[in-house]
Formats: sequence, C-alpha cells, structure tokens
Amino acid sequence: MQELMTINVLIGDRTYRIKIDPKDEETVRKTLKTINNQIMEFKSQFSGKDTQDYLAMVLLWYATQSGTESSADQGTEGSALATLRKWEEQLDRVL
Repeated sequence: MQELMTINVLIGDRTYRIKIDPKDEETVRKTLKTINNQIMEFKSQFSGKDTQDYLAMVLLWYATQSGTESSADQGTEGSALATLRKWEEQLDRVL
C-alpha cells in the first residue's frame, strides 16, 4: 500500500493541509487551479460577497459541470468531486 503524502493547498484565501495519494497529486492540483480561477471569476461578477458564498457558488458550478461531461471523463472528475466533498465536510467541521 502506497503511503499518503501531505500537501498544502490554497482554496480561496485559506490554506489547508491535506493528505492524498501521490498518484492523485496532479489531479488535485488541476482541480484546485480550476476552483481558484472560478472563485476569482465569481468575485469579479458578484462583488461584496463573503468567501464562503463564493465557495458555495463554485461547488455548485463544479458539480453541475461534472454532471454534463462525457462518461470517459467521469472517472477523474468523479474522484475529484469525491475529494471536494471530503474537503467540504472538513471545512464544515472547522467553520
């Protein structure tokens, strides 16, 4: 069994320390880039909102995007969505 690696990730304006399987690092980093880019886009469109509002909007956007992609892409996207759900649960506990 491969050992998990610890990485620091930035989501919005917060840094989180998470453990991931090393083979998933590229997928996680691409997902983080997508999330942070979408947060910035929503911030430019909807000024004055709280960061948690932007995160909720991005989560809804991301879940909707994942549902419309082809089934060939769903394997990687599905694991990324599962990771996002775990992060959301962790964020809910922290907040």
